[in-house]
Amino acid sequence: MVRRRKTFPCGHKGFGQECHRCAEERALQEQKRQQKQQWEATFAEDPIDLTNLPPHVVLKARSIIAGLQSQQNYTVFGGKRLRHNRLIVSIPINRDYRMICRDWGSNVVPQTVLSHEEYNVKKPGG
Repeated sequence: MVRRRKTFPCGHKGFGQECHRCAEERALQEQKRQQKQQWEATFAEDPIDLTNLPPHVVLKARSIIAGLQSQQNYTVFGGKRLRHNRLIVSIPINRDYRMICRDWGSNVVPQTVLSHEEYNVKKPGG
């Protein structure tokens, strides 16, 4: 008995009941979709909006926020007060992003994350 390769509707050829290549691709796409949903679900826990930032910036911002919430001083993260408004603290996340916080006396509360361009165009908190 000679088995013949059959052509599946997707165009691939094989011997089985279904195309294993396409089944593998579907499983990989489903796994990626679930990972994306899990990543997007983590944004609900953030005290400020971090949704439009690159993943490496989001992770660094979250570590800074956690440090501030555990009463670490903003200077540990390289933060400085602004000259025009001493109640506003700027903490560098990396070369391209800054976290703007407000000093409420007993604690520093994150307000937003700005790109380098946004930060330089307008005075934060102004």
